[in-house]
Amino acid sequence: MLAEPKLKIILDLVQSSSKEELIWMNGYISGLIRNGKSQEEIAPAPSSTVKKITIAYGTETGNSKKVATEFAVKAKKHGIAAKLVSLDQYKINDLVKEEYFFTVISTQGEGEPPVGAKKFYDHIHNNGFKVSQMKYGVLALGDTSYPLYCKAGEDVDVQLNKLGGERIVPLQKCDVDFEQDADVWFEHVLKSLNESAVVTPAVKIQPAVETKKATGKKYYNGTILTHVNLNDRGSNKQTYHVEVTADEPIEYEPGDALALIPFNKASVVKEIIALTGVDTTLELETTKAKGTVEELLTKNINICYLLSSVVKKYAAITGHAIPEVRFDLIELVKKYPVKDAAQFVEVLKSLTPIAPRLYSISSSPNAHSGEVHITVSLNRFLVNNEERLGLCSEFIGGLPVNTNFTFYIHKNRNFRLPAPGKDIIMIGPGTGIAPMRSFLAERDATGANGRNWLFFFKRPAGENLCTA
Repeated sequence: MLAEPKLKIILDLVQSSSKEELIWMNGYISGLIRNGKSQEEIAPAPSSTVKKITIAYGTETGNSKKVATEFAVKAKKHGIAAKLVSLDQYKINDLVKEEYFFTVISTQGEGEPPVGAKKFYDHIHNNGFKVSQMKYGVLALGDTSYPLYCKAGEDVDVQLNKLGGERIVPLQKCDVDFEQDADVWFEHVLKSLNESAVVTPAVKIQPAVETKKATGKKYYNGTILTHVNLNDRGSNKQTYHVEVTADEPIEYEPGDALALIPFNKASVVKEIIALTGVDTTLELETTKAKGTVEELLTKNINICYLLSSVVKKYAAITGHAIPEVRFDLIELVKKYPVKDAAQFVEVLKSLTPIAPRLYSISSSPNAHSGEVHITVSLNRFLVNNEERLGLCSEFIGGLPVNTNFTFYIHKNRNFRLPAPGKDIIMIGPGTGIAPMRSFLAERDATGANGRNWLFFFKRPAGENLCTA
């Protein structure tokens, strides 16, 4: 037993230490006991020749912040003082003073940076300054299911180089399972700092990224067990409760989302084919899929609300002067027709894949064994005073029981239940109640003793104009 003064010192130290510091102390003391070595004999952690770096992150869901924070902890263990800062708080005038600058940034929307990183992103694209003394590296987070994968990170990497910065590690692009690739990249950063090694821009991205693209998501062959419209007769809304099983156990946690890729409406595909005269049996290969023209138009290629960059490509191929706004493909074909079927094939090759839609899971793996449930509201919105329906919500609404479709689980590590004994307050607007149902079912099934409060309120009409 320790004497009172020593015990007080230890208790004070434990209470004031972070989780990472406690883990380090545990390992340190265990090593002393195991090896019987004195403090002087324990080798210190390798120290870098560089003593100070900046780690700036741009995040929308919290993943970039999590990764950047872990990097800062690792840097500190290597004797490097890491300035950790969010890009929405970063003083952009300090950029010209940076010597070692590392950025972790995600991509959203049409290849855009997170909202909090927009000011920084716009600043570096103004080209009114130089960062000649800067040595930098960029870690880009994204999702390969989306057409403009890691575009914001790519743009930042290229632009810092144009401004005179020296890339000392190659750009690393990470899919949704980013932890391993991120760790490898930062080990490369530490090695470069320690050895003052310069990696030229010609160095290729690590092959591990390509492996992740192929194996990062586990796809399930799902079958609809139950499909119920939760709204009563006479309601002007349609909200579906859908229960799904699969041909193998579905691995998920409360807080995760189900991701699926909807099919385009058969009637719209048929009309596009008729207007362009394209051969439906012609075999084509795009960047993401291979199949006949009809298969690609139905199951793989996005034909709804095209990105403005895609509309620009359509204009270049067809020679039409088209406003840089978003159109459906059927609108383009009608207003700005292709010359012939061969030209339309060129258009098809320029189109992006259908992006997956994410729906919060409303079931619990412990309460609903072998099943996953989602709650989907049929999305209605106006475009030019014309009512439209969301592609995926309409697709799901029309799927009968026993229909098969493919899906994967999108992990959300920043949206998890606390410890079983913790009290929780949940607020769910509209179908936002779905994950709260999952949380409550999980707590009930596992016997959690924390108290639970759920507040539900109806979302004002017309507030949500997304096209899910």
